[in-house]
Amino acid sequence: MHAKKVPPTLLLLGIKAAAAAQCGLIPTPNTTLVSSPGQVAAIPAWDLASSAAAGSDLAALSRTGVDTSAWHHINSSRCTLMGCLIESGVYNDSNIFYSSNIFNVDKTQFSVPWLYRKEFLLPSPSAGKHYFLQTNGITSRADIFLNGKQVVDKSIQQGAYGGHEYEITSMADQTNALVVRAYPTSYYYDFAVGWVDWNPWPADSGTGVWRDVNVKQTGSVALGPLRVVTQMGAALGSQPANVTLKAKARNLESTAVTITAAGSIAAESGEQLSWNQTITLPPLSTTDIVLTTTVAKPAIWWPAQWGDQPLYNANLSVSVDSALSDFAAGKFGFRTVTSKVNQFNDTLFTVNGQPFQVLGAGYAPDMFLRWDSAKFEAEVKYMLDLGFNTVRLEGKNEHAELYEVADRLGLMVMPGWECCDKWEAWSYNSDLAVPTPVWSDADYATADASMQHEAAMMQTHPSILVYLVGSDYWPDDRAAAIYDKALKAADWQAPVICSAAKSGYSPLFGPSGLKMDGPYDWVPPNYWYDIEPSDSRLGAAFGFGSEQGAGVGTPELSSLQRFLSPSDLDDLWRNPNKNLSHMSAETSYFHNRTIYNAGLWKRYGAPTSLEDYLTKAQMMDYEATRSEYEGFASMWNARRPATGVIYWMLNGAFPSLHWSLWDYYMHPAGAYFGAKVGARMEHVAYDYLHKAVYLINHALDKKGARNVGIEVVDTAGKTTYNTTVAVQTTPNTSKSIAPLTAALDNAKDVVFLRLVLTDEKGAVLSRNVYWLSKTLDTLDWDASEWYYTPVTKYADYTALNKLAAANVTAAVGGSGDGLKIVLENHSSVPAFFISLNLVDRHGQDVVPLTWSDNYVTLWPKEKLELTATQMTLGKGEEVKPAAVQIVGKNVVKSVVTL
Repeated sequence: MHAKKVPPTLLLLGIKAAAAAQCGLIPTPNTTLVSSPGQVAAIPAWDLASSAAAGSDLAALSRTGVDTSAWHHINSSRCTLMGCLIESGVYNDSNIFYSSNIFNVDKTQFSVPWLYRKEFLLPSPSAGKHYFLQTNGITSRADIFLNGKQVVDKSIQQGAYGGHEYEITSMADQTNALVVRAYPTSYYYDFAVGWVDWNPWPADSGTGVWRDVNVKQTGSVALGPLRVVTQMGAALGSQPANVTLKAKARNLESTAVTITAAGSIAAESGEQLSWNQTITLPPLSTTDIVLTTTVAKPAIWWPAQWGDQPLYNANLSVSVDSALSDFAAGKFGFRTVTSKVNQFNDTLFTVNGQPFQVLGAGYAPDMFLRWDSAKFEAEVKYMLDLGFNTVRLEGKNEHAELYEVADRLGLMVMPGWECCDKWEAWSYNSDLAVPTPVWSDADYATADASMQHEAAMMQTHPSILVYLVGSDYWPDDRAAAIYDKALKAADWQAPVICSAAKSGYSPLFGPSGLKMDGPYDWVPPNYWYDIEPSDSRLGAAFGFGSEQGAGVGTPELSSLQRFLSPSDLDDLWRNPNKNLSHMSAETSYFHNRTIYNAGLWKRYGAPTSLEDYLTKAQMMDYEATRSEYEGFASMWNARRPATGVIYWMLNGAFPSLHWSLWDYYMHPAGAYFGAKVGARMEHVAYDYLHKAVYLINHALDKKGARNVGIEVVDTAGKTTYNTTVAVQTTPNTSKSIAPLTAALDNAKDVVFLRLVLTDEKGAVLSRNVYWLSKTLDTLDWDASEWYYTPVTKYADYTALNKLAAANVTAAVGGSGDGLKIVLENHSSVPAFFISLNLVDRHGQDVVPLTWSDNYVTLWPKEKLELTATQMTLGKGEEVKPAAVQIVGKNVVKSVVTL
């Protein structure tokens, strides 16, 4: 075995074939689905019918020539029943999501199995040619027939992540008919993709072929998924690294076979390595192929904020008599991730040896599990624009494309199992909403298949930070052993943590070091800084908060009008305690905005109109998310460090009134821009509780002299405090740099605090404006619930309703890719909370796009330049921006034409 820097034909063919396989290779109707060894293709489309209409004779229905003209015809390789019916035109999601229409969908139609059927072509069968059917998870369970014969029944093929491979060589013909019978799903009896209280449940409970069903062709030896193991020297990048490619080789013949196993690695820079080994496989045996080489100067993969994301193409192929039999391919990166539990029982991660404070949020897929790679890429760009480095997937592991996007763009991922249903039906779990059977032997087998499949799908991806084998509860000892064995068999190279909470743990995995103490509903900004005594302060900024937030995420009016009726809009501000259909599930604590609205009414005053309510809501949302991320960033180097926070949540599975940093239509509002300020790379933040200023540096390469300008003005625009603090910044640290008690104690009413961080050349690194009341919100910690801490006395911001009007103008330049807007306040009073919105010629929001800043406050006579950068979703012609809408709390709405 040896390595050589030559690009052999086998390497190039392998890489091209891998790319083709990853793209799915959707054939035309008259072409074969697969045509060469190693090729994998998804069933490209489906005919769909209820078994109530089509019947249950799968042996007959899986023969070619069946008339399916009356069935639904779906041009997708994967969709739940609701997703399929929306695509085929039976339902319209804009209508489903409008007002309370989601509750009008007939659930009874999904109480029987549904059939997915497709005919496809394969090459003529011949000696040494083998075919496999690969499932990647079908909810809840499925019987599968091909050409009149049963491939598998629902006792084996079950679970949303239950991926299996079945040899179909003996059943296959040139023309083939496949039928999948998907059984109805119960979140409490099946291993599904559930929603707990996130949102109303879909009528079909996610039933169906939500992931691809693939056909694979091989020669006489077939390979399992590729595993890549890297071993790096202590000096990353400057020392050689070992790379081992592994895959299980299965001899499909009844005689011994001698193979040439070839490994190849191709860097983005163009460097290529290949090597091979000759191995003899006994008859009908399975052998682990292991090929190792050395990369002299490995390029290191980093999270986006810390560096580049170089990726390597890896290919392991097997040939028999010089003919390719199969190959396994994927991308990988050189990086290391570790975790440890510190002296406070809190988890701390490191990436490439650097302490890594996790800043992120919890991801929600589409309610009907429809996948859109372009949309997810835009969502990752939003996360990176926010300053996030991590996204958590609680039981929503999605598809391989998710991890490919994360690898390429540099976002760390925390996948894992979900809470509150069959996945955590343990005897010691008393929190399940309905009686749920504890796991049977068959359930453990499904969990085993699920863990094996997900580990294989994720193993090569450098974006993986950890796998959480539990959420609210830890797995029992039998399940823990199953998970551990499956992950080790996959050569898993990231940490494994037993749950996202500190309620208990499996001895096999040890303490989780993550807390799940809430809040999930509104709390005031000073909540996050009230960290002593930390053990009784729940979600405050210490330790690692695996899911927590102030429950905010109010969409702006342009989005609200897409899914709320006029009476629904009235309810927002006229009926503050009413249950709302666009919150969480009907049975949850979060089905209304009562706690949130109590804070809004008491702090900002009763709204006088819908517009007034939404302005105050954006102010509430902005200060809530900013203070959470600033609190955790500020306490990174505290006595008990804040090692990470996952905001609950990132986005909505459907148009929602809370728990999201941008709305369902990709329009960011107050919650987004508060979080964007709070998670900036270099930043200066205000501690509400201790009246102190913190200097924050998340970078690894930023250091040296900095200046912090601190200024306080009252509502009339009079300066009451003004100073500049010279400081030195250190990479990956935070520290308190200035007390502001004296500057704020004499405030008579609401004041504005501006903090501006500049480098040694005077360039502005961070600009941050707070509105501060004379008194803080008073928290009753002893009365805390798992989802919030009550406020017994609210801060008073009603003086903001009496601000004198400010005259603000805007000058616009640049293009849609980098639109420049210069705002100027011509008044002697602050221009408070100005938002900008880019619209097209029809007045519709231009999304997705990023702003350098938004929802900003201008000092008297101040100018501020903002930049808008448009993204594309890759669907048709890009929408052209035509105007900028500008409005503020004391600024009259205006529209500036581009």
